[in-house]
Amino acid sequence: MKINIERGALLKAVSGAQSVVERRNTIPILANVLIEAEGETVSFRATDLDIEVIDRTVAQVERAGATTVSAVMLHDIARKLPDGALVSLTDDSAAGRLTVEAGRANFSLATLPKEDFPIMASSEYSANFPASAPVLRRLFDKSKFAISTEETRYYLNGVYLHVGEAEDDQVLRCVATDGHRLARIDAPLPEGAAGMPGVIVPRKTVGELRKLLEDDDTAVAVSVSETKVRFATPDITLTSKVIDGTFPDYDRVIPTGNSRKLEVDAAEFARAVDRVATVASDSSRAVRMALEEDRLVLSVNAPDVGTAEEELAVAYGDEKLEIGFNAKYLLEIAAQVDRENAVFLFNSSSDPTLMREGGDASAVYVVMPMRV
Repeated sequence: MKINIERGALLKAVSGAQSVVERRNTIPILANVLIEAEGETVSFRATDLDIEVIDRTVAQVERAGATTVSAVMLHDIARKLPDGALVSLTDDSAAGRLTVEAGRANFSLATLPKEDFPIMASSEYSANFPASAPVLRRLFDKSKFAISTEETRYYLNGVYLHVGEAEDDQVLRCVATDGHRLARIDAPLPEGAAGMPGVIVPRKTVGELRKLLEDDDTAVAVSVSETKVRFATPDITLTSKVIDGTFPDYDRVIPTGNSRKLEVDAAEFARAVDRVATVASDSSRAVRMALEEDRLVLSVNAPDVGTAEEELAVAYGDEKLEIGFNAKYLLEIAAQVDRENAVFLFNSSSDPTLMREGGDASAVYVVMPMRV
């Protein structure tokens, strides 16, 4: 194999692939990226056996072929080469070496046989549908903060992607929860998605997927089966196993009878919470919200550090209420609000609180209160 490729194209392609590779590997081949050159295209494939990424780019292929080389090493070399450099990759399979040349720089890297590289078995996908990058980005970005990190409840370690019901209509829905807060985000159901099985997309996959969705004009082909999910753009294909578990019935924890309504400027609220939380001795310290007519007082009392209080003008017309929340949870939920106002719906100081973005019902958040 011999190819010539522009340094920027090489760096972009290897970056996408090498981020999947686990740094500590007991299986040497999993530290490598599989480079396959044919026609005018070079593909870079990496896997950790749960996720597989294939990044394709245009190159001048002098001699078609394939080899595997350390993903991190190739990425580091590409990163340190000068901008605009033309990089030549030449594989000598007999010697087990890949030569990387750019200008006066020359590297000789150890390779492993391409036959040893594990290719993720292709699955029969029961649903295939198109989705735009902005729609998928919104669904996953707004829900991923609520993914649980508790390994024992492994079925909560991802985002539940499925078809949901909203106002007598079907929607494409993402839900994540860790038992303390919950995010439920809806988007119009794409054509072809109606019969898809609900799948739990793992946290690492959600992180890798974000890199495919940077460009607003990108069309993504989504394929779903009981065991795998695939997101494909013209240049990158991300395939992942899904979490083998049953996502809990989240509808039971979304309150429907909360009648006390608070409307507040979302950005102003987030900044005020951030300021008063400064004196919290740790991130789980409760922020107390004291509500009375058109007035909200946020306060933190950390005996070992000090106290903080800030008053906000809000729209609130119900009876007085005092309720406490984990400062970190409040900040993360407030950060999701794209619209000007955040709407909180309370029942009592011990019941779950509902939050929406203005009048938009397609994004719903639930947060459990803390005793203060």
